[in-house]
Amino acid sequence: MLTDLPNYIVIIFLLTVALTFYLFILSVKNRAATSLVLLLWLALTGFLALKGVFQNTSAVPPRLALVMVPALLLIILLMVTKKGRSFSDSLDLRKLTLVHIVRIPVEVILYLLATHKLIPGLMTFAGRNFDIISGITAPIIYFTCFTGGDGNSRVRNRTLLLAWNFICLALLLNIIINAVLSLPFPFQQFAFDQPNTAVLYFPFTWLPVFIVVIVLYSHLAAIRQLLKTRSTNAG
Repeated sequence: MLTDLPNYIVIIFLLTVALTFYLFILSVKNRAATSLVLLLWLALTGFLALKGVFQNTSAVPPRLALVMVPALLLIILLMVTKKGRSFSDSLDLRKLTLVHIVRIPVEVILYLLATHKLIPGLMTFAGRNFDIISGITAPIIYFTCFTGGDGNSRVRNRTLLLAWNFICLALLLNIIINAVLSLPFPFQQFAFDQPNTAVLYFPFTWLPVFIVVIVLYSHLAAIRQLLKTRSTNAG
């Protein structure tokens, strides 16, 4: 754990993790089972981070990959298997859009971590990271693209919603690539003077293994739903 970091940064981050959990669960029908899976994942990855498992930067493969790869494989399964697609299609598209609000506090946290030299400046909105645009525009898209209330919600502008999801997915992939290539691992390409070390420590490991995973999946599930509906309407 990063003992020299001000407590308020840790608190803001933990609240952001909780907000991500809450907003995503709102979009799920079977909330009990999904909540249990997510809580177990948070407990496992949090325990490993507290034990310092991810801090060995010379390990091959990098130990962070041991939790990132299963998370990404799960996303793939949710998009390609019958049960996975059924789950993805059952998510509330309107509430999935709200998930992206968490990208605002995430960007604030990244900026604060950069000021404490725990991540490179290129990972902030002052550098190459424009992901805060996604968070700022999420509520605008929420009110612009949907009509009706909970239980009776309809998409008003599918084209805009689909375009927004694709653009924000690109913004997310941009920061993911820069963040990965700034990690202090053998494949590092950027920020050798101030690498991306914060995510190797508790609780900031939850940024890549939980928040980013949820945000990425939320985009993919939304895009799948929108493309599926467009294909159905065209047919």
